[in-house]
Amino acid sequence: MTWFMVAVVVVVAAAGLLRWRRPAWYWLSLGVTFATVRVLVRYASVMDACGLTVPPARWRLALARMTRREAPESRPPRILRLRPTRTGLVLRLKLKPGQDAFDVAAATDRLRHSFGLYGVTSREIRSGVVEVRMTGYDVLKRVQMPARLDTRPMRIPVALREDGSVHYRDYRAVPHGLTLGATESGESVYQRNLVAGLAPHHVALVGIDCKQGVELFPLARRFSAQADNPDTALELLEALVTHMEEVYQLIRAQQRISVAVPDAEIAAEIWDLPEDIRPVPVVVLVDEVAELALYANKDEEKRRDRIITALVRLAQLGRAAGIYLEICGQRFGSELGKGITMLRAQLTGRTAHRVNDETSANMAFGDIAPDAVLAAIQIPAETRGLAIAGDSTGGWHRIRAPHTSLREAVNICNKHAHLTPDVPALAAFRPATAAVPSARVRLSKTAVASA
Repeated sequence: MTWFMVAVVVVVAAAGLLRWRRPAWYWLSLGVTFATVRVLVRYASVMDACGLTVPPARWRLALARMTRREAPESRPPRILRLRPTRTGLVLRLKLKPGQDAFDVAAATDRLRHSFGLYGVTSREIRSGVVEVRMTGYDVLKRVQMPARLDTRPMRIPVALREDGSVHYRDYRAVPHGLTLGATESGESVYQRNLVAGLAPHHVALVGIDCKQGVELFPLARRFSAQADNPDTALELLEALVTHMEEVYQLIRAQQRISVAVPDAEIAAEIWDLPEDIRPVPVVVLVDEVAELALYANKDEEKRRDRIITALVRLAQLGRAAGIYLEICGQRFGSELGKGITMLRAQLTGRTAHRVNDETSANMAFGDIAPDAVLAAIQIPAETRGLAIAGDSTGGWHRIRAPHTSLREAVNICNKHAHLTPDVPALAAFRPATAAVPSARVRLSKTAVASA
């Protein structure tokens, strides 16, 4: 008996240590079993306590009175499926008549406490069916992407959501995106994940980094064009507009619109063209959009207006031509001048890391998902990389990208450098990838005086 008690104590201590140090391992070994049993045993009472039950049908009450039996209890939603995952449980419920998916969404916090799990989210699958995703631990504390990822052309995994699912950046579904974040918020790491995820795909990458190229130029081997100052950025953007017009001319030539041609053969975008003549899609990454919108004199103001006009044209017309924008910055408000709000309206995908004020969060979500504004300003400073992602549907999620160092991103770009396509319209902006000799820059007056 003594040895049995010692063994029990050792097992309990090991489980507690595992839950503290390696929550993912604990969940896969012990936690998933305990959580499943707890959910199934407590399900009826928890649903009743959370107000997710409906009174019994009238015919059941009448039958109980006729047979002099006890009145039947209230009925909770029926469990259609309970599926364990690597991060939690997925519960699919069939709602009873009179119930709504909003009722389940409003009770998620109470369900989290009642079932003893870390987080609970819900979404409506179809009319009368709701999927409740429950996580057993904080999956965003140490991000580990699953081994199996659903990758497709122009659809890349970039982060992990708080419900344990993978957050994908799908350029065919959401062509243009805006990413905001204060200094040291993790915005640069998110951008590196985008580049690293796009590197193995057949796509041309175009980078505009007006911080003298310190963020994007180390990744130059995988870029078809780059610019490191506003003057070069203007020429590059206007070249992209010219390339977009040439692609539309190609689509128009391949449409063959006639009353005798089936609808399936009429092309309206590059993805409708035959693969052998389809132009390569282009993803344009702008590291700091404010550097393109600020000006100090009349000449810079004219340059700024041309830059914003080119960006707006690409945002409005570029999707069918296979040109996608990824705009990053610390702020993106009307104080950047005319045309900025028009550009922001075309950026469907929104991602906001930690911001310094509520106004910056409103710039990202105020017009599409007001509920996400409060979540964006509550991101703590010590959790770099945590962000809120939303789109024009009004839905939003907490996400966190896995930490990718600049060296790791450079290695991935170098590995796939042979996939870098040559775009004739952008040939003049192809970055030089030869080794650059190290330069010594004197930064102090003392060094200059002693020279």
